[in-house]
Amino acid sequence: MSIRKLTPKDLKSVCDPSSFPFKTTDDYDFEYEPLHQERGVKGIEFALNVKSEGYNLFVCGPSGTGRNTLVKKLVYEIAPRQRTPDDWVYVYNFVREDEPVAIRLPAGKGKVFKRDIDEMVEDLKIDIPKAFESEDYEKRKHEILKDYKERRDITFQEIEDQAYENGFVLKQTATGIILVPRIEDRAMSTEEFEKIPQEEKEAIEKEKHKLHIKIDQVLNEVRAMEKDAKARIKQLEKEVILYSVRHTIDELRFKFREFEDVIQHLNRLQDDILSNIDLFKAEEDAPQPMPFMPVKSPEQQNVFKKYQVNLLVDHGGSEGAPVIFEPNPTYYNLIGRIEYAANFGAMTTDFTMIAPGAMHKANGGYLILQAMDVMKGFMVWETLKRVIKNHEIKVEDINEQYRVISTTSLKPSPIPSEIKIIMVGPTWLYQVLYHHDDEFKKLFKVKADFDVEMKRDDEKIKKYAAFIKVRCDEEKLRHLDRKAVAQIVEYGARILGKKDKLSARFVNIADILREANYWAGLEGSEYINDIHVRKAIEEKSYRSNLIEDKIGELIEKGILMVDVDGEKVGQINGLAVYDMGDYMFGKPSRITVRTYMGQAGVVDIERQVKMGGNTHSKGVLILNGYIGQKFAQNHPLSLTASICFEQSYDGIDGDSASSTEAYCLLSSLSGVPLKQGIAVTGSMNQHGEVQPIGGVNQKIEGFYHVCKIKGLTGKQGVMIPQTNVEHLMLKDEVIDAVSAGRFHIWAVSSIDEGIEVLTGKKAGTIGNKNTYPKGTINELVQKKLTEYSKKGASGKKNDQRKSAKKKKKKIKPKVGKK
Repeated sequence: MSIRKLTPKDLKSVCDPSSFPFKTTDDYDFEYEPLHQERGVKGIEFALNVKSEGYNLFVCGPSGTGRNTLVKKLVYEIAPRQRTPDDWVYVYNFVREDEPVAIRLPAGKGKVFKRDIDEMVEDLKIDIPKAFESEDYEKRKHEILKDYKERRDITFQEIEDQAYENGFVLKQTATGIILVPRIEDRAMSTEEFEKIPQEEKEAIEKEKHKLHIKIDQVLNEVRAMEKDAKARIKQLEKEVILYSVRHTIDELRFKFREFEDVIQHLNRLQDDILSNIDLFKAEEDAPQPMPFMPVKSPEQQNVFKKYQVNLLVDHGGSEGAPVIFEPNPTYYNLIGRIEYAANFGAMTTDFTMIAPGAMHKANGGYLILQAMDVMKGFMVWETLKRVIKNHEIKVEDINEQYRVISTTSLKPSPIPSEIKIIMVGPTWLYQVLYHHDDEFKKLFKVKADFDVEMKRDDEKIKKYAAFIKVRCDEEKLRHLDRKAVAQIVEYGARILGKKDKLSARFVNIADILREANYWAGLEGSEYINDIHVRKAIEEKSYRSNLIEDKIGELIEKGILMVDVDGEKVGQINGLAVYDMGDYMFGKPSRITVRTYMGQAGVVDIERQVKMGGNTHSKGVLILNGYIGQKFAQNHPLSLTASICFEQSYDGIDGDSASSTEAYCLLSSLSGVPLKQGIAVTGSMNQHGEVQPIGGVNQKIEGFYHVCKIKGLTGKQGVMIPQTNVEHLMLKDEVIDAVSAGRFHIWAVSSIDEGIEVLTGKKAGTIGNKNTYPKGTINELVQKKLTEYSKKGASGKKNDQRKSAKKKKKKIKPKVGKK
């Protein structure tokens, strides 16, 4: 037998304050590194260094384990060593105005290009109108117009002279030139024309027809002259504008001569300027048609805007690859957006209103996202996968996919992408995506798993202390003395429930630091000491333990019936854990067993009424197998045993009460009472071995709390599995009670050991004849089961005899007639 009564040293792993090389954390000189998670770190480093397609990273683990901190640290370490990515700009598309053109430039060149273009545009706004006001332009234009007028006047004079010689006078009217017969030097009146003979009229009309043909020829010549003059003026204007812009544009061509896309854009820009000369001319102020309407047309207002540059991504001041953390990964925040402005009741946009998204900013570097936020966003996950698969970022209006009627909008050219995506999320989400999204395993080939625990050794304890110092420095908290740090280390083991491990959920540690700082502040203390830490832990529990206190009141008043003294047959106190999310506590629950003759075996009342979970039902079936194997080797079981969790009104699950049920069953069969002052927890297997359970600290403390309410007798305690001893990190109050002999804790490894603690009798070991020593628990149980079996067999034979007699009575002899 290995029954072990635990000593105070077994109940907690104490951190020695003298092991710290400082008086307070303010004196601690230690190079801080995030608390190490070797598996997670290796996964992150591997993903960051592999450049192959699909090696994006999914970081798994519970929140508060330092996932984001460690990811950022490692990414920020590697990013400066990477190449700084190129800048990206959008420019006007002179061929298809609704498809802005994306141009790639080396880091820093985008800003230079935009600045140079902006300066050029500002110069054009001044130089082009000024050029049209110059004396040289006016002089050359005047010469062209003068030449045109002289040629036109000569031509008109020639036709006028010819008409005069032929007896006509030319007159200009609103409808054109007309010929009027003349008398001497004046035009003939209508009355005079009517008086001349008919033959003379016909001659005049005939001559007039010939002159009209000539006049048409002259007018065509004049029109040609006018067209030529306009062409010459247009050419002059082009020369003037070209003279104004060529120098500036040529400088830009030379400056950006290595970039073909820029040269092509500058050529098209120059051609567009020369094709829209009229828009650049300074016009006299025209009256406004309405007070709220502009005088100039939209083309005139935006004539210079289309020559601007939209600097989408600027890496001019960056060193290495960008690292972008997007806290709100909506569709538009990731992919970018096309913004709109209200203009007289209409929504308008242009290429300068294309705004970048996180993926543009992270292009050529690293993008860190929270997986849960990605999954919550509309169309975000699908868009993210599309960017990874297609290697391009395309700014689109999401509404275009759902409109019934298609509308005209910008369609910016896509930008090639090369981004390392890092998603941080829970493990269950990774599993769901891996099993149900076929593309996920191709796009996120690397998994970095973070654990909730870390080994408790000197190195990790020093890192715990370093973490405390850094957190105090960063948040301007009071520093901790040695004892307070030791309390924090013990708390890290306590919340994990393991002596040799420390919690890696640093958010919980940071919370206790902040709360301890508050209590130290109330006392006006310069440093946080162990009393403040304990106060923070106690107050944190008090804020959440309302339900525990309510249950304690019910037990104290006897409404919830729990016996903590005396002995009873077939009754025991089991222990359960209530998890409220932010708080866990243990509660004793009365378990009873009633046994009698029958063939039903072990009956779980909770299962019968569908209040028991699968794991609990499995535990009962294991118990059935244990009893059968141990006591039904020579005869079949003739037993019905009902097991009940008394005053249980909610569902029950878990197998941590299976050993408790076994003790209760053995007590009922043997007739030996169980000590009610000892509560029991532990699962079991079919070999009768007691197995570890969870929440052992909360269970022990929960029963201690009940015993304290009802009165400590010095005989009370808890029996736990031997394998749970390494998980004990009990409160000092419980340890003090054990030290004083007012409370006890036993550790057992088998059902036989446990029944001896609960009854004070030997369990008994089976002998050569498959029997147990007389007076032992197992012998009493075997004796009872044998009795049940014999009575059951005897009863069965009697039933068979009665059944046979009934059949004989039904058979009547045949009587013949005389």
